[in-house]
Amino acid sequence: MEKPLTAVDWSLVQAFLAVAEEGSLSAAARSLGASQPTLGRQVHALEAQLGAELFLRRARGYELTETGAALVAPARAMREAVGQIALTAAGRAAQLDGTVRITASDMMSAYHLPAILARLREAEPQIAIELYPSDSTSNLLYREADIAIRMYRPSQLDLVTQHLGDLSLSVFAAKSYLQRCGRPRSREDILEHDFVGYDQDSAIIEGFRAAGLPITRDFFKMRCDHNIANWALVRGGCGIGFGQTILGRADPEMEEIDLGFPLPTLPVWLTAHEAMRHTPRIRRVWDMLADELRQIIKMA
Repeated sequence: MEKPLTAVDWSLVQAFLAVAEEGSLSAAARSLGASQPTLGRQVHALEAQLGAELFLRRARGYELTETGAALVAPARAMREAVGQIALTAAGRAAQLDGTVRITASDMMSAYHLPAILARLREAEPQIAIELYPSDSTSNLLYREADIAIRMYRPSQLDLVTQHLGDLSLSVFAAKSYLQRCGRPRSREDILEHDFVGYDQDSAIIEGFRAAGLPITRDFFKMRCDHNIANWALVRGGCGIGFGQTILGRADPEMEEIDLGFPLPTLPVWLTAHEAMRHTPRIRRVWDMLADELRQIIKMA
């Protein structure tokens, strides 16, 4: 008689898949928000249940065995199925009560959303809000967030997107910097000033080159990829920098500078999973975010 198939616990498969994709227990634990010992026990439990070794334990991490490698694809399919079950169930919730998780860029989360969310809480106190500030992509398909505010058009399938408009960018310097170093008056002057740039992101470098100023990364004597910290460096007088026009013009410590060439804009896209879009609480938050952000964009 054949041995009957054993039902596999999704939590064990989730642990296996995280370790397989991340390559180590520590990285997998961070991605799932779990502890390394818990993940280790779950992987051992799955191996015992299946009667097969799924990983080779190496000094530098976990390496998939042949059996483990063969299980990655069905494990990912299982993750997709579990995600769809959660989305379908959540999307049918008829009440306004509940939690809505929003992800947005660091700058959007710090400077634009607080006042909007305060008004939302006043209008709809039964809706709890979780705000996840991040410039990295959160996966709406796996409920990492219910609504995302992106500065680019999302390309994933099964997502509903709405372009709210574009935020303009300008060049600014702190008054303290200009008092100390003077204001650039020509294209030649620009190259004599300190600029705050990015460490890994090459967008500003490409913009300078498009304007006929072939600079390199070393041109920026102050570099930081974290947008809030980058803006704080500009406000602190570390050099000339780039920021949202609406923020810089509203700051009495900052002055706008014309470098003589146009800057790109930041498109603002509101995004949610198709299955969640019409859940009452998510629809309410979506509509209020759309209305409020459009007003900000108009002022910009």
